[in-house]
Amino acid sequence: MAIKFQYNKTSLQQLEKNLKMRQRTLPIIKNKETALRLEVKKCKEEATALEQKLQEQIQGYESMYALWGEFDTSLVALKDVQLDVKKIAGVRVPVLTNIQLEVKPFGLFSAPKWYFDGIKLLQGLAKTAVEHEFVEAKLLLLDHARKKTTQKVNLFEKVQIPGFQEAIRKIKRFMEDEENLSKSSQKILKSLQEARAKKAAESEKEVAV
Repeated sequence: MAIKFQYNKTSLQQLEKNLKMRQRTLPIIKNKETALRLEVKKCKEEATALEQKLQEQIQGYESMYALWGEFDTSLVALKDVQLDVKKIAGVRVPVLTNIQLEVKPFGLFSAPKWYFDGIKLLQGLAKTAVEHEFVEAKLLLLDHARKKTTQKVNLFEKVQIPGFQEAIRKIKRFMEDEENLSKSSQKILKSLQEARAKKAAESEKEVAV
């Protein structure tokens, strides 16, 4: 990214202001990136644990496969999912607060005894599946925010801050050169004036003689 500037004091002051702002902001963004990185790691671990739990529950479901032909799977239904919003490292993410499952009435005496185990298994499976979906959604949001923050850190650290510093150096060098040139010009002009004055004085002296 090319930094646009002019070789004058106004441009220098603006560049110095922009540089200071980025130098102050960079540690804050870095802290945010670190916090997000930790949250992403934690979220990935949670998603992996839920995935494993889900696979174990599915295996439990499959172990009763021969009986599921007699089971009415519509007995267990997802009634409601309650959500909240939480800020994690400045990022708003959905938080699962409650999962409500509905068990429809069935004949307690006419149904096989294992029906209760089947209902319990389906409830656990449904809850874990919903929890896993929300953790995956949270992970996507946090990882996206982490990537954006990393890009901003790299932009400030590797592009903008060095760019502003280089532009400031160029302007200062130009202004110093201009000042030195001005001083040299003044010295030359002064020397010429002194030489002329001396010559004029000598001419006057000759005329007087």
